Parts: sequence; structure tokens; C-alpha cells
Amino acid sequence: MARKVFYSFHYKPDVTRVSQVRNIGAIESNKPASDNDWETVLSGKDISIKRWITNQMKGRTCTVVLIGENTANRKWINHEIVKAWDENMGVVGIYIHGLKNFNGNISKKGKNPFDYIGYGNTGKKLSSIVKCYNPVGTNSKERYAWIAEHLENAIEEAINIRKAN
Repeated sequence: MARKVFYSFHYKPDVTRVSQVRNIGAIESNKPASDNDWETVLSGKDISIKRWITNQMKGRTCTVVLIGENTANRKWINHEIVKAWDENMGVVGIYIHGLKNFNGNISKKGKNPFDYIGYGNTGKKLSSIVKCYNPVGTNSKERYAWIAEHLENAIEEAINIRKAN
């Protein structure tokens, strides 16, 4: 059964890499906003963005944070992670810096976004619970193959981790 997931990512620099991951068939994902739709959402300020995120997350069982070079500690990425966790969704991170963009370029590995989010009043960071995967391979094709092979299991594991925490 294909899981319904919400993808969290930094749009402009990573949309090409994200589209590759979205094309993996085992996962049923939310539809990305087109550039025009996203500009409309942004024009309404924070309340419109929060409403859009809430609507996109409805019916999802897991949030997959696709981590590029500048994903960590962005306002809306943090909001999506916290919202997903608070709504008992699985949460998992997958580094995508090794996938090529439309120009054939890869980027530097970004920081773990879960290092910036506290876990309740424990003094721990969410990164002590939530897993982040750095796909192995020497090139974009091998890293994509790793994601295609392991994404479904990573999502199931994230859902189980959330149930246990």
C-alpha cells in the first residue's frame, strides 16, 4: 500500500531534486504548488501559508523532509516539522544534495534540520529521535537508486518511531 506523505523542502534551490524523489512510485505524495499558486499563498502572509500547510498535511501519515544545502532552520521547514510531530505523523529526513538539478549540478550537504527543534521540555533535540538518511553512492544515479530502494522503509520506520515517542 502506498503511503500518503507530505514533502517538506526548500523550494527554489531544491525543486528539481525533489521532483525526482516525488516520482518514486511507492509513495503517494501531495501535489506541489505551482510557482503561481505559491506566490498567491505567500501574498496572504503567515496565516495563508499556515492554512496551505495544514491543508496539504491532511490525511498524510508521514512528513519526509528532503534536505538540501540550505533546508535546515528555515521558518516554514521548522513549522512543518513541528506540526507533523505534534499531529503524530512520522517524520524522517533524506539528504538530496547528491541528486543533480536541471543544470546537472549537485550541491553541498546541508545541516540536519532536526538539530534546530527541541523535543518537548526534555532539553533534547528532535534529531536524537528522528532519523536522517544520507543516500550512498558515488553519483546522482546511484543516490537516486538508494532513495528509491529505501524510502518506503524509511517512512514506515519513521511512523513506528513516532508511535513509540
